[in-house]
Formats: sequence, C-alpha cells, structure tokens
Amino acid sequence: MLKIYNTLSQNIENFEPHIKNKVNMYVCGPTVYGDIHLGNARPVIFFDVVKRYLTYLGYDVHFVSNITDIDDKIIEKAKALKISEKELTDDYTKRFIDMTLSLGSVLPDELPKATNFVEFMITYIKELVEQGSAYQTSSGVYFRVLSVKDYGILSKQNMDELNEGVRIDLDQEKENPRDFSLWKNTTEGLNYDSPWGKGRPGWHTECAVMNHEIFKTEIDIHGGGSDLKFPHHENEIAQTVAHDHHHLAKYWMHVGRLNVDEVKMSKSIGNITLVKDLLEVYEPYAFRLLMINHHYRQPINYTHDLMIQFSKEYDKIKRTLKKAFLMLSLENVDIKDVDEHIMNEFKDYMNQDFNIPNVITLVYDVLKQINKEKDIQRIALLYQSVKTMLDILGIMPLYSLEDETLIMYRQWEEARHQKNFQLADQLRDQLSKRGWM
Repeated sequence: MLKIYNTLSQNIENFEPHIKNKVNMYVCGPTVYGDIHLGNARPVIFFDVVKRYLTYLGYDVHFVSNITDIDDKIIEKAKALKISEKELTDDYTKRFIDMTLSLGSVLPDELPKATNFVEFMITYIKELVEQGSAYQTSSGVYFRVLSVKDYGILSKQNMDELNEGVRIDLDQEKENPRDFSLWKNTTEGLNYDSPWGKGRPGWHTECAVMNHEIFKTEIDIHGGGSDLKFPHHENEIAQTVAHDHHHLAKYWMHVGRLNVDEVKMSKSIGNITLVKDLLEVYEPYAFRLLMINHHYRQPINYTHDLMIQFSKEYDKIKRTLKKAFLMLSLENVDIKDVDEHIMNEFKDYMNQDFNIPNVITLVYDVLKQINKEKDIQRIALLYQSVKTMLDILGIMPLYSLEDETLIMYRQWEEARHQKNFQLADQLRDQLSKRGWM
C-alpha cells in the first residue's frame, strides 16, 4: 500500500482517498510575473511524478494547479513595462506552460486562473463576514484567526508563538496582528467592484476559493513548496475550516527547498537561475533526474558541478537504453513484457513515501544487467522494465531508430567479421556520435 508523509499529522500514513480509485489533487502554481527558476521547477516535476504513479496504480487522478494572475508584483511589473496586467500574465502563463512541458511534465488537468474566480471569491468572503469569521476595515476585509480553534495546525505553531515578533501592520484597525487580508481596497491596477469597495482578493483566498469551486468538498492531496506551509497553506486551511468545516485536504505534501551553493535561492542576493537559461545548456531530463534523485522532502544543494555530474549520468542511461533498443530491433524482438520482480521492487520503493532515490538505484542496477546480459529475450524484459519506471518518473529518453542507423550497424558488424578494422572503426565512430554505441 502507498504510504505518504502527511504534513498535517507529521506522520507517514496509509494513502486512502475519500473515494476508492479516485484522487483529487491540487498544487499551488506560479504567480505569473516572471520566468520560473530552478526552485519553482521542483514541485512542477515532483507532483507530475505523483500523478503518473497514482495513475499507474489505477487511480483516476484529477490534478489542478492554479495560475495566480492577480498580485501586487504583477501590477508593479506591468506598470514598469507599460503594458496591461493581462498582457503580462498571458505572456508568462504561456512561458510557464512551455517550461513545464520542456521539463518533461504533463500539464495538470486544469490550470485555473484566479481572475476567472473573483465573483466566487467575493461571495465566499461575504459569507465569512456574515458568520463572524471575517471583518471589514477601512482598507478592506480581514480574516479573524481567533475564530478558528486549531489555527496553526499545519505549521504546528501556537497563537502566542505566531504573534511574537510580528511587525506592526500599517492597518491599525486589525484586531490581531496575525489576521490576514481577504480583500484589499484599491483602485490601483486590476480591481473589481465589491460590497467593501473597489479592490482585489488576497492570495490566500484565491486558492481556498478555487478549491471550493472546483472540487466542492475536501480533496485528497494538497501540495506545494515547503515555503508555502506558513502562512499561505495555514491560511487556506483556516478559511476552509471556517467556511466548510474541514481542513481542505486529507493529505498535505510539501517539497523541500532548493539552495544554491548552500545558500537559499533569492533574488535579493542574485543567485537565481532561470529554467529557460539552464535548458539552453543542459538536457532537460538530466535536470529532472537531478531533482528526483533527492527525496522530495529533503532540501537540494544545487551546484554547477552537480548538474555536470547528472548530465553525465543521464547520458549513460540514454546510451545503454539506445544500445539495447538497437539490439532488440535488429533481432525483431517483441518488447512488451516486464520483469514482475523488478516492478514489485519499484512499487515497494515508491510506496515508501515516494522513495525515488532508491528507484534510481534500482534503475542503475537493471541497466548494469542489460549491459551484461547475453539472452536477447531477457534483455527485452529488462529494457521494458526500465522503460516503464522511467516513463513514470518522466525521464525516459526520446529516440527513434532510423533505417540508416540499422544499415550502418549491420555494415559495422560485417566489417568486423571481414576484419576490416579501419572501416569498422569509422562506422563505430559514426554510431557513437549518434548515441547508439
């Protein structure tokens, strides 16, 4: 049985969705005012693997990841570029989709935009005000955190700890320093009419309402980066507890952060690497291999040397698979069955809270067996087993075997048989350059 670490309980639990064989999953997506960096890419990659594996296990997965297209940073950048917020967010949404696909991830089933749900957000906030969980000030509407008994349940902080060191907010009308904004009154940038004046919804409310409208009930998995645990996910839960009387999701999963040379990736210190820039130099799947070869809950210390190492590792994987595929194609071997023992070992590791590093070790072991194996039928079983695992991880190399390559390989074998070593070496070099030897 699949077991996952639930941040909400801080325990590894058996995964049992609300409805048998059906999984509803929501992952916080990007705020679209810039290109994504390496740290942003980690949850994009990991939760794609989660969906692939759940699908492999037989679940019908409904995967939603939002697009935040209302935000102060969006307004500031659009103003600086002298374009509309919509032009800006449409452009960066497209770039995000392109990068998601470039990284080998399949797009979520839905990519809802916050701007399409503002009407529902206004209704949701109004209902929170009416029931006493939110209140109006001259600057907008705030959520009353003291209206929720278990506020802090996700981050495991109590109210006294949460209030310590909180800066004095500009809004002196707030009842509690930790009360957070549901609606901001403003006429600057994108704004909407509401019972409290022109303005726009708060970020925490956007995700809570999109979940409420799309899924209608408590979902199975809510995911995101560990940096979102507090305050964003905590505040999503608070609103949902007040409005719908559940914790929004049964299981909360958080991906560890990515550091650069032991330092947190941050724009303020200039150590940001954009995915689009990395992919101009490196194989996308090599970067994906680097990401998933670290357990998802652990931080990654990214370095240039580490990226070079995984580029070489991925090249070895690709060459071994291409060589095996060439051999199987030459013999016209049917490639369809897997080694059940290998696949059971694969599932055992994945069922241990997605222990992908152990899966990668298993992949390397099977590749070694392929290199040593002489029996062509056994090679076919091993090849299909690796392919199945790599398909689920999203790192199966893309290649096709052209007739020209097959002819060249047969010419190489004939040259060796005829002891024409000069020609054999020339043909071998050409095949090697194409990655088939």
